Amino acid sequence: MAEPSRPLRILVYSDDVSVRAQVKMALGNRLHPDLPELTYLDVATAPVVMRHLDAGDADLAILDGEATPVGGLGLAKQIKDEVAAPPPIVVLTGRRDDAWLAKWSRAEAAVPHPIDPMRLGEVVAGLLRTPAK
Repeated sequence: MAEPSRPLRILVYSDDVSVRAQVKMALGNRLHPDLPELTYLDVATAPVVMRHLDAGDADLAILDGEATPVGGLGLAKQIKDEVAAPPPIVVLTGRRDDAWLAKWSRAEAAVPHPIDPMRLGEVVAGLLRTPAK
């Protein structure tokens, strides 16, 4: 979890700019009064995701499972395998039945498309409140 004195950095990955915009609109600038403000890293390619996470630039990552050419589920697994201290990961799945894929990817949470702002906000707030392991 981030220090309370600085904004929380949320990495949002999708090749689709409208998905990234939906995520940022759903979460807004502040999820809850007991959490710091949110800032976003808007990322469209997997190599840039890896660069940011290797550098420790994010407190949480939201990865679009429907992104192409690199889907967020496979990218989540790669992050868990390769990044020394990965942040919590939320994957956006194509449908509710894809939750098993999220488990395979070792993401901490999955939220299905279409994005439900209330559900996404609850999941993200819960992960940001959970102490790092």
